[in-house]
Amino acid sequence: MNVFSVITLLGGLAFFLYGMKVMSDGLEKSANGKLNKNLDKITRNKFLAMIFGACMTVAVQSSSAVTVMLVGLVNSGILQFGQTIGVLMGSNIGTTLTAWILSLAGIDSDVFWLKILKPANFAPLFAFIGIIITMLSKSEKRKNTGNVLVGFAVLMFGMTLMSDAMEPLSEMPEFASILTAFKNPLLAVLVGAVFTGIIQSSAASVGILQALSLSGGITYGIALPIIMGQNIGTCVTALISSIGVNRNAKKVAVVHLSFNILGTLICLIPFCIGDMIFDWAFVDKEISPLMIAIIHTLFNLFTTAILLPFSKQLEKIANFIIKDKDQPVQQKVLLDERILSIPAIAVEKAFDLSVEMCFLAKDTFLKATSQTFSFDPKTAEDIYTHENELDHLEDHLSTYMMRLSKIGISEEDSKCVAKILHTVDDFERIGDHAINYVQTTKDMLDNKQVFSEDAAYEVAQLNKAIADILDITSTAYKNNDPVLAAKVEPFGEAICDLILKAKRNHIARLQKGVCTKDTGFTFNDVLTNLERVSDHCSNIAVAIIESRHGTFDTHEYLQEVKGHPTENFQQLYTMYLNEYSLASTASNSKED
Repeated sequence: MNVFSVITLLGGLAFFLYGMKVMSDGLEKSANGKLNKNLDKITRNKFLAMIFGACMTVAVQSSSAVTVMLVGLVNSGILQFGQTIGVLMGSNIGTTLTAWILSLAGIDSDVFWLKILKPANFAPLFAFIGIIITMLSKSEKRKNTGNVLVGFAVLMFGMTLMSDAMEPLSEMPEFASILTAFKNPLLAVLVGAVFTGIIQSSAASVGILQALSLSGGITYGIALPIIMGQNIGTCVTALISSIGVNRNAKKVAVVHLSFNILGTLICLIPFCIGDMIFDWAFVDKEISPLMIAIIHTLFNLFTTAILLPFSKQLEKIANFIIKDKDQPVQQKVLLDERILSIPAIAVEKAFDLSVEMCFLAKDTFLKATSQTFSFDPKTAEDIYTHENELDHLEDHLSTYMMRLSKIGISEEDSKCVAKILHTVDDFERIGDHAINYVQTTKDMLDNKQVFSEDAAYEVAQLNKAIADILDITSTAYKNNDPVLAAKVEPFGEAICDLILKAKRNHIARLQKGVCTKDTGFTFNDVLTNLERVSDHCSNIAVAIIESRHGTFDTHEYLQEVKGHPTENFQQLYTMYLNEYSLASTASNSKED
């Protein structure tokens, strides 16, 4: 063992960790944001939560990332603390998959079909196929698959380098004496925990142990406690991420740590006592990578089976350690940055929040139109409050989306991020027009102005049209429905023409002396706000439609639609024009 062996070892470790990251990122992007479907509903059942946690960890290849994400979801109020316990246990099971894949490195056979299963033999082929896919494919999904293959090949190359570099260690008496020290179970647990805490990945830590076992010298008596310690060490990431969060979020990290410590005690104590009584022969036998994978899986399955029924007790332990009393009121966290540890989930949660913003904008403007002919100070106060909330949401979502767009996300998620960025400003502007509208009508009522019967009828008809176009737009946005969104533009065109007709009617009334000049300004301001809201609905609908293609040239799209209207467009336009006709039934128009 010389300095070059150390350099090779460090290089192998670097390749191993980098390959794991590349593979993990590729798998995560391939998830396409589908990890989050019915998350709240699933996690209310502890068994489903466990399965979900295992599947999610398999998808992203990082139990630490899943745990950090859970801290963020609880801190944001998206999940309740108790819902995370099953997911945490499942994540421990899911992370064992990596060890099974890496265990193939221990295959030693001259049989072709077994020999080809050895990563050192098929990993170069994976690398070649992966790089070809990445370089030649235009599909983002295929590129992600290529990255997974390349990442796996790099990971296996790093493992081979580490194994080769550590092979001379088995012949060194100094190394043998170090391993003898690890026969102390408590020390082995501590080493496993500390090392895993440093690299913040139990999967990587177990993989390194498997690489070390290929050089010989690692016995069952050494490996078992180290594996248990590695499960404790992976809690470090969650503990670090819990700094600066609310108490419920801190409890997620406490439960994760408590679960792994209790699991270690449940398994380690009987193991040590049994060895002392029966002097088990297998304890001093060398362990293989396959057996490390088996033990790692059995340990996590056993501890989960034992402790899952006691989820409520684990929750009580966390409540005892992190007490709720005298908790200062904290500002609600809309989207915690910790959720960015799994971008697919972050995109889904950001979209959910944008949907809330969309409906808040709709409800705010409908409250404003309800003030047209009578003024309620409480409703007006609500409108101002909601408009401030819309401003805050717009700023928060825009900043969060910029953060998301700078990290690796799938093509599908990228389209969703772009759609949110292109619509939040429209939601916020609808809130602004609600303020303008209610202020205009308040001034009119304060000045004791009254619309003529024809003008009042026209405003009521247009308010109804705006309410309906807002309803169609918000539903299309929530369901990401381009077919429904396609109905917005002909509706908007009809509203635009109806408003133009209302303005012409008003000019005619002014000329006849039916309406006054002052009320004419108010009438025009009301119509302007209605028209602007219709325009924003059009922008939102275009973003829904264009997000399917990944293009967001609103001006070009609208020019194409209006310049070459389809038969369906014309039919919808005519239908809306007739449905909200401004033909008044009034026989006489009273002066304003």
